[in-house]
Amino acid sequence: MTPEIRVSAAVVTDAAARALVVRKAGTILFMQPGGKHEPGESPAAALVRELREEIGVVVDERALVPLGTFTTDAANEPGHRVVADAFRVQIEPGSVVRGGEIEEVRWIGAGDAASTPLAPLSRDLLLPLVWEG
Repeated sequence: MTPEIRVSAAVVTDAAARALVVRKAGTILFMQPGGKHEPGESPAAALVRELREEIGVVVDERALVPLGTFTTDAANEPGHRVVADAFRVQIEPGSVVRGGEIEEVRWIGAGDAASTPLAPLSRDLLLPLVWEG
């Protein structure tokens, strides 16, 4: 059985329907902000914490719109699958502040996806869901 990593992931969008993707230090693929749950933490609470840590944005749990749970190959852990509780949230682009483990943040539109090295979860599941409706 393939080991699974449980995470919460955010499809962070702006008013222009661009999506925020992040690249963690020491990696090459961009992905949705988010991360692993702490013991006893709900998926939404984990995401609120991760958004604050990774991109400096304070989000109220009530602003998170559930998108579902998605499973695919993990981007940075070979031989693992990622199981992501995904949410959508809209923010102002100017409110983003890159956190310590984040090397780069990028706002991309649907036309930028092909030229941006994206993690499978972002490329195949989450971003098409938002951009293709």
